[in-house]
Order: sequence, then C-alpha cells, then structure tokens
Amino acid sequence: MFLPDNTIPLLLQGYAWLPQLRRRASGEVVHTRVGGQRAVALRGPDAARFFYDEDHVERHTALPGPIKSTLFGHGAVHTLDGTGHRVRKAMFLSLLTGDGIGSLVRYTTAAWDEAAASWADGRRVVLFDEAAAILARGVCRWTGIPLAESEVPALASDLVAMVDGFATPGSRHWRARTARARREAWLRYLVEYVRDGVATVPAGSALDVVAHHRDADGEQLDPHTAAVELLNIIRPTTAVCWFVSFAAHALHRWPRHRAPLREGDDAFAEAFTHEIRRFYPFAPFLGGRAVRDLTWRGEKIPARSLVLLDVYGQHHDPALWKEPYTFDPRRFIGREIDAFELIPQGGGDPAAGHRCPGEAITVALLKALSMRLAQLDYDVPEQDLDISLRRIPARPASGFVLTGARAAAGSATARHASTARS
Repeated sequence: MFLPDNTIPLLLQGYAWLPQLRRRASGEVVHTRVGGQRAVALRGPDAARFFYDEDHVERHTALPGPIKSTLFGHGAVHTLDGTGHRVRKAMFLSLLTGDGIGSLVRYTTAAWDEAAASWADGRRVVLFDEAAAILARGVCRWTGIPLAESEVPALASDLVAMVDGFATPGSRHWRARTARARREAWLRYLVEYVRDGVATVPAGSALDVVAHHRDADGEQLDPHTAAVELLNIIRPTTAVCWFVSFAAHALHRWPRHRAPLREGDDAFAEAFTHEIRRFYPFAPFLGGRAVRDLTWRGEKIPARSLVLLDVYGQHHDPALWKEPYTFDPRRFIGREIDAFELIPQGGGDPAAGHRCPGEAITVALLKALSMRLAQLDYDVPEQDLDISLRRIPARPASGFVLTGARAAAGSATARHASTARS
C-alpha cells in the first residue's frame, strides 16, 4: 500500500493534522508516513491502553534525535523501557509525589506573591514570561539548585526555549539546542561539586537525590545524565507557564469562571485546571514504536512502525466529551477521570508506565496559580490573543499582556497584602 509522507502537512497544520487525517480515513486506524517512516495513529481510551502496554509499544527507539536534543535530553528516563525505566522513574516519583507537591507549591506561590507585589506599580506585564520566571525561581529553590536572582531571567528563557523549539525546524529549534547544551553543562558541574563535597545542598532535595541516585545497574548516573534528569524536573515545571497563560486567556474570554476561583472553591479550581489541560492545545500526539506485528480492531500495525496516540483529537472527541469545543470546567466536577481518558501528559499509572511523574505537580501548580490570578484585578490592553493551532507548542500570540494589576478587594491576596503592610 502506497502511503504518502505527511511530514510537511504535519509542520503546516500542527494540531489539526491528525484530526484531519482521521476525517479522511475510513477506519479507526490512520495509516501514513512521517519522516520517511511508516506510522499508524490511534485515538481514544482503549487506544491509550493499547499504546501504554509495553508488550505492544516501546518508547526508547521512537523518540527522534532532535527531540532528545531539545526537550528530553539524551539518556533521559523518557528514552528507557522495562526495568531501567521503572528504577529511574521511581526516583522521580519519590520527589514529585506526596509531600514534595505541597512544598513545591509553597515555594512557587511565594515567588508569585513576590512578583505580583511588583506589578502594582502599573507596569506592563507579559504573563507568559513572568510566570516562567516565577516557576523557574520556585522550582530551583525547591530542588536546592543555587540561583542568584540576577540569573533567573536567563534560566527561565533557556527552559522555555527547550520546550518551544522541540517540534519545529529553524531558529526556534537551534535556540532550544543551544539552551539545552548550556544548561546541561551548568548542572553537570553542579552535580560534580555536590559529589565532591564542594557544594552543600539540603539532604533529600532533588539535587541531592539525583546526584546520588543509583540506576538499575547499581551505578551512579554519569554527571551528564544526572544533569539531564535535573533538567527534566525544572524544565517541565517551568513549562507550566503555558498553562498559566491559557488560564488567563480562559478567564478573559469567560469571566464568569473568575468568581468561584476568587472565592476559594477548591473543587471548581481543580475542575478548571483539568479543563485547561483538556481544552487548550499543548501536546499534539505521543509516539512509540510497535515491538512486533500487532492488530488493533482488525487493522494491522507492522512491527517497528511508529504508533501515534492522537492527544489533541482525543481531548476534542464528541464521543468522549459533550460539546468538546466549549470551555466548561463543570464537566469535571463529580466526575472520576479514567487514567486513559484525559492524557495531556500521558496515560496509565505513572509508577508503572510512561505517564509523566510530574503530572500531579502540574495540576497542583496550575490550580494554585489560577486561583491567585483570579484574585487579581487588572486591565487587558488591546493585543493579539489568537492561539494558532499551526504552532507547536501553541500559546497566546501576545503572551497575555496585563496592566494595572492589583489585589481584588476582599480576596486572599488583598488580605495578604494588608497583613504585610501592617
């Protein structure tokens, strides 16, 4: 069967690429080629279960070199399978679950409060950039990575660049490569200083744990791989700035959602967070490779072909979500979310598979920062708030500009500011 290569349409159409292919296909499996390789695309919770079964799909051979060189890093946990993956993943889970979530949220909200206090002078704030700096500052304090205040903007810029350039050719991609090389070198030396006793870090901090972690072979990570994995904590945490800018976009378009967030409605805040992650575009699809000849609902998937899980299409599938193009946080209130249904950071059990171990961190941070954002009053000047589905990863074109930020009367932020002044 002749299959045309769809690399250029993917680059041109972005998030709409797989949904459009599916509309033209006659079955549940879309057959195509990407980057010269045969690929099949699946969608839906059952497809996600199939995709995350290691007897069907492996990840370590599927990640292209350009993505390793920008987003994940060479030797990262994302490139492992089997026992090696489980042992390395356990290290992340020990840091990114349980008490670690609350402490990271506290560091980050403290950084938000510091920054928001400076916005009261009426200056123009690009929320995407400010949120990136806040998150970078908070996560470095939490990990034990020493970082001077003057170093925060450059670090935040590099961490954003790694995410912003992973899925595109050209200048964004080369900025991402340069940023990763620079930050891997920085953290590699820091790991060596910690191991040599030159740098003292808090016991149990992420820097301490990663620097002394032993892999499945009983050996410490080499300094480069340790640096890669530290970046795989601070980079995705900083990437929550994408979701913060989407939260601002949603509150601007649908201001009725501001009141329950401002009032501290915890159930609504969590539902709002899940709807941001469902409704707005972030990961277009996830990829793996068929470990052998497979069959999915009568369709053959040849061994070694790419298997793509259509994340954006699944999150906007009317068979799963009523009125999927309507932003409605209340769809998640009182609803138990299946592990393979809402998959912005993968599906399944984070402890056993390739679902992102930091997903709970993302939810907790976005929830806390959305509530703080709602507790501010501000003006939104004329700007380009379009979110192009052709751009991966998508973001509001302007970064969401606000001016005249001040604590809303009666909000927790206003009470905090009043206490601080007294």
